[in-house]
Amino acid sequence: MNPKAWSGRPGQAFALLDSVRASAHLRSMADYAHLRTDDTSDGVRTITLDRADRLNAVNGALAASLVTALADAGRDDGVRIVVLTGAGRAFCAGLDLSSPPELPSGTRAERLDPYAWVGSWVLGVLACEKPVIAAVNGPAAGAGFGLALACDIRLVSASAKMTAGYVRRGLSPDAGVSHFLPRHVGLGGAADILLTGRDVDATEAERIGLAALVVADADFAASCASYAAQLAAGPPIALALTKRLLAESFDRPLAATLRDELVHIKQCFATSDVAEAMTAFREKRSPLFRGS
Repeated sequence: MNPKAWSGRPGQAFALLDSVRASAHLRSMADYAHLRTDDTSDGVRTITLDRADRLNAVNGALAASLVTALADAGRDDGVRIVVLTGAGRAFCAGLDLSSPPELPSGTRAERLDPYAWVGSWVLGVLACEKPVIAAVNGPAAGAGFGLALACDIRLVSASAKMTAGYVRRGLSPDAGVSHFLPRHVGLGGAADILLTGRDVDATEAERIGLAALVVADADFAASCASYAAQLAAGPPIALALTKRLLAESFDRPLAATLRDELVHIKQCFATSDVAEAMTAFREKRSPLFRGS
């Protein structure tokens, strides 16, 4: 998984994420516009951005749907791992520029939302306590790049390219790109990618740490499914607590992290999954984790 962080006081991050969860809960009965979801029997939920004719470019409806779908996956105990991918030949081409940007609509709170679409969907990834894998099956640009960066793990197809590309349009970054990219590749590497607006191919992405794994296009779907299934076989509570620790690892002092690690590992020891792991070790078999 990749470390993620927020600026601000300790505890501020999860208060912010709680507000995102609550907002999504109010919309959870709505249909998912421009999304498909598929579940497997082993606890993997795949959320597919489904605007293939627009290279899955984001509009307001898609962004709202994704926040809701991620919140629903986070609340569903049957879901252990979330995979985000795109329909057709792209992961996500970023903001849909075929029409002028839409103004927020709906309730007063939605109109006053300072995170707007792409900020909200990146926060939605962080608010989901299940590990989220970005299966980058094709181009990931702009806000689509930010979405991939926010995920815990990125699996990338050999022909895929990632790019911030904002400067090509006279823009500065959004969707958390300026936050996450330096954490993955360092400040100098991030400056190079952002200020030039150049493409990062799959080979470079793996070399500099943006991709955990690069897979041949023909094998991509099967390899992503296998990788997700392997993670889904892990202990759900321990995975969620590990994601929490990583989420604030950059902005918290060591002493605070050590305290949190102790609190969380005690929570793990209280689960039946730890007892199952120890029994499986003695019996020389793979553990069967139940998340309890």
